[in-house]
Amino acid sequence: MLEIRNLCYQVEGEAGEELGILNDVSLTVEDNQFVVITGPNGGGKTTLAKTIMGLVKPTGGSITWNGTDITDLDITSRARLGISYGFQQPPRFKGLRVKDLLALAAGSEKLTREEGCQYLTKVGLCAHDYIDREVDASLSGGEVKRIEIATILARKSGLMIFDEPEAGIDLWSFAKLTETFRAIHAKRQATLIVISHQERIINLADEIVMIGDGKIQKHGPKEEIFPQILANTTAGCSYMTEGAN
Repeated sequence: MLEIRNLCYQVEGEAGEELGILNDVSLTVEDNQFVVITGPNGGGKTTLAKTIMGLVKPTGGSITWNGTDITDLDITSRARLGISYGFQQPPRFKGLRVKDLLALAAGSEKLTREEGCQYLTKVGLCAHDYIDREVDASLSGGEVKRIEIATILARKSGLMIFDEPEAGIDLWSFAKLTETFRAIHAKRQATLIVISHQERIINLADEIVMIGDGKIQKHGPKEEIFPQILANTTAGCSYMTEGAN
C-alpha cells in the first residue's frame, strides 16, 4: 500500500517568494489498484509522481510504501523496494542494446531472446527489428518510450508509475499499450499509477485523482469521477484527449 501524507513541495520564485507546487497532498493507494492521475497542465501531477520515485525531494510530509517510510530514500533504494518510473522523455544509452537493457531491468543475465521479444511485443514494437538495436539517437522518441515501458514490465515491480505513457506513440502502439495495462491489472500483481489525459486510459482506472493548483481537487472511484471529467470536458476543459498523440 502507498500512503502519502501532507506532502508539500515548494520552490523559490524569481522575486524570492515561495511557490507551492504541491500543497498538503494526502493520498492512499491500495495494493494492486489502477489509479490514473489527471488534471490541467502545471497542476502538480508530474511533481507528485517524481516525489514518489525519489526524483524530487518534498519539503514537507511523508511517503510510505508497504509500511516502509521512503520519504528520505534515494531512487536506487526505492527501486530495490519494487518501485519503477516511466519518464515523459526517457534517456538514451549509446552502446547499450535493447536486449541488454531488458536483461538489466529483469535482473537476469539469462533473459532469453524470446522473453525479451515478448516484452517488446506488449508495447507495440516488432521485436525482431529492435531486440539487437542500440538505445541511441537512431531511435525516435516514441520508440525509446516504448522500450522504456518494456523494461518496466521486465522488472515486474510492485509499483509501476507511468508519466503520460501515450506521449509520442502512434495509434496502433497506443492500442497495444492499453491492452498491456489492462492485462497487468487483470493479474492483480502490481499497483499502477498512470498520469494521463487520455480517455481510454482513464477509463481503465479503478480510481481517478484530479490534481490542480498543487492540490487534490477530486478523488474517487472511476464510476463517480469519470462522468465529472466528461462533463468538464464538454464544458470546455482541455486537459483530456481522446486518442494518442
